[in-house]
Amino acid sequence: MSLRNRRSSIVTYILFVLLDCYWKSVFGQLSYSVSEEVNPGTSVGNIAKDLNLNVQDLESRMFQVVAGSKGKYFEVNLKTGVLYVNERIDREELCAKAPKCTVNVEAVINDPLKLYRLEINILDVNDNYPSFSAKSQSIDIAESTLPGTTFLVLSAFDADVGKNCINTYKLNPNEHFSLAMHKGERVSAELVLQKSLDREKQPVIKLTLTAVDGGTPPKSGTSEIIVHVLDNNDNTPVFTQSLYKTSITENAPLGTTVLTLTAADADEGPNKEISYSLSTKDQDHVLELFKIDQETGALTVIGKIDYEEHPAFEIRVQASDKGTPPMAAQCKVLVEVVDLNDNAPVITVTSLLNTLKEDAKVGTAIALVSVLDRDGGENGVVNCNVKNNVPFKLETNYKNYYSLVVDGPLDRESVSQYNVTITAEDEGSPTLRSTSDITIRVSDVNDNAPHFSEHMINVYVKENSPVGAIIKTVSAVDADVDQNGHVAYSFLDSNSNSLPLSTMVNINSETGDIVSLQSFNYEELKTFQFKVQAVDSGVPPLSSNVTVNVFILDENDNSPGILAPYSEHGSVNSENIPYSAEAGYFVAKIRAVDADSGYNALLSYHISEPKGTNLFRIGTSTGEIRTKRRMSDNDLKTHPLVVLVSDNGEASLSATVSIDVVVAESTGDTQTQFRHVTIKEESFSDLNLYLLIAIVSVSVIFLLSLISLIAVRCHRTDGSFNRYGAPMITTHPDGSWSYSKATQQYDVCFSSDTLKSDVVVFPAPFPPVDAELISINEGDTFNRTQTLPNKEKVRT
Repeated sequence: MSLRNRRSSIVTYILFVLLDCYWKSVFGQLSYSVSEEVNPGTSVGNIAKDLNLNVQDLESRMFQVVAGSKGKYFEVNLKTGVLYVNERIDREELCAKAPKCTVNVEAVINDPLKLYRLEINILDVNDNYPSFSAKSQSIDIAESTLPGTTFLVLSAFDADVGKNCINTYKLNPNEHFSLAMHKGERVSAELVLQKSLDREKQPVIKLTLTAVDGGTPPKSGTSEIIVHVLDNNDNTPVFTQSLYKTSITENAPLGTTVLTLTAADADEGPNKEISYSLSTKDQDHVLELFKIDQETGALTVIGKIDYEEHPAFEIRVQASDKGTPPMAAQCKVLVEVVDLNDNAPVITVTSLLNTLKEDAKVGTAIALVSVLDRDGGENGVVNCNVKNNVPFKLETNYKNYYSLVVDGPLDRESVSQYNVTITAEDEGSPTLRSTSDITIRVSDVNDNAPHFSEHMINVYVKENSPVGAIIKTVSAVDADVDQNGHVAYSFLDSNSNSLPLSTMVNINSETGDIVSLQSFNYEELKTFQFKVQAVDSGVPPLSSNVTVNVFILDENDNSPGILAPYSEHGSVNSENIPYSAEAGYFVAKIRAVDADSGYNALLSYHISEPKGTNLFRIGTSTGEIRTKRRMSDNDLKTHPLVVLVSDNGEASLSATVSIDVVVAESTGDTQTQFRHVTIKEESFSDLNLYLLIAIVSVSVIFLLSLISLIAVRCHRTDGSFNRYGAPMITTHPDGSWSYSKATQQYDVCFSSDTLKSDVVVFPAPFPPVDAELISINEGDTFNRTQTLPNKEKVRT
């Protein structure tokens, strides 16, 4: 280890000692001692016992030792709670010549967070030998030098401290010289002339200087002193002062004059001429930074003066005359270096957590921060804070030691990573500052439930759709990530449906696809409802629900059915009319029903055979067959008719019925037929009961509609009324009425023949459609407009 590095370590130690004076404990402190150079694994102390901690909790509470910027010399056994040496400790490397060597570390434990300061004293052992910077040294002494004169000799260096450093010097026995010991901060020695020298007898004298330390056992080092005896030069130079004191600012420009020294010699001639020089003994660092002018004695700067490396210098200057032999004198120059604020603070960050959970509580410690400024005085006073606007702050543990803690709520979904900038600035002039950036990653916790975009979903499915078809895909979004954001779908138990839900639909737990398990029949099931639950995979799991309404849309899958007394195609029915029948004479009424709904159940009647008959016509909406004109002698006696009954679906389905219309010559035959009809009508069947109920219902609806219309017109203006759409009643040439409003429509058909009157009511299809109107014109054709719901695409 070089002398320069040793002195730098001493300065660093002194700074830490000054910081230690202001230290304040946070939760507690402990002090231990351990010798240097002990084997790794050596026990220092039971830290768990000393801190009253349960050994079983050390691992679960993440107990750890944080060493800061120094090496990690100590570690804790989490099983036993014993603090032990982790790696080789060299006190001289850590603290150089500092009388006390201390390693400060922090112990951290979580749940709750506590910080402990550990002060570990490193005890010195005598593991270093005293050594001299040179194995031999030379001294020139005139033979006329008087006894009692002292001469400087090299001092030895011992890296150990205390009693293990140099304790004494010894000189081998001789008749001319002895040693004078000087004990202060360190022991030094001077060579003292005891007996006059005689160059003619002994021109060279060799001595052995031994430095001995105070260790047990003691260690020693030697250096050879070679004394050259010179001829006479009567007077030695004399400095005006034996000790000079001055100061210089650090970073002084090269060539700056520190001091000018002056010495005088009482001799004459060459013996009076003086040459100045810097002593080469133990002054390697001085010779690198200063030089002295041989003629003028001006001491100038030739290197960088750094207060942090050398706060002061002790310079030995020698003045020698040019006599033969030359005579020399020595003096000391003490130079104090004035500190400048030329060192920015150094920030050291030790992370305690790799990632920070977003539900971390306020006050949770994330990292330990230490700040060091090598300058002294106000130049070394540092203020530290968090620069940017983040939910973190610095809490002071003790002087220039901080904890970076959580200072507000965290939300990973909003900010998943923080870049925290820590700024440290000193109080020097000008102010110096430094920054350190810390990246803090926020880890996810399951704090967001899956979210559906709608609270209720309507699904429209056509009846007879294939089994296995996807009728709807539900999707929920979870703002969390990984398992916390993985969503699974399922049905919630529901008893509101007529059929078990498991027999109707199934859901893919991964994709949310809802699949039909059967082909739906509108005539049996018009709508059903269920709830879908989305559950994430977090701990604990979070969920949300959505209600799904499934509406079955009617398809035209049922053909019209002919009602009694007529049968469908395949058998022939007959009706008699008198020859004298006038135009418009009632022949028969074909009645049919369709199991479908809406327009799929709206029936129309047509005579398909014979084509273009000019004798009979049929009401397209009523099914009543009447004569177009009177009979003539050219007309046939029997007229076979085929009536086609068609629904209004897409594509249209139909049924046919055959009727033979027989023209009777006599009135008696016709009466018989009428009597037959009367008998049929008098038999009050279930169908007639239904028709009667329908007639009464429509009449009531009609009357209520008229009353509502009058009430609305009395209380609303025309403009507001038109906004809601007034009901519309249309009369058709064949005697039927159409009743229509925005959400429903009824066609009420009455026959002019009271004997065979009938009513057919057509409700609007489900689900509701836009306003529509069905009217029958004189040509017995249908005009229809229908708009299906546009809120949801129909699933086929």
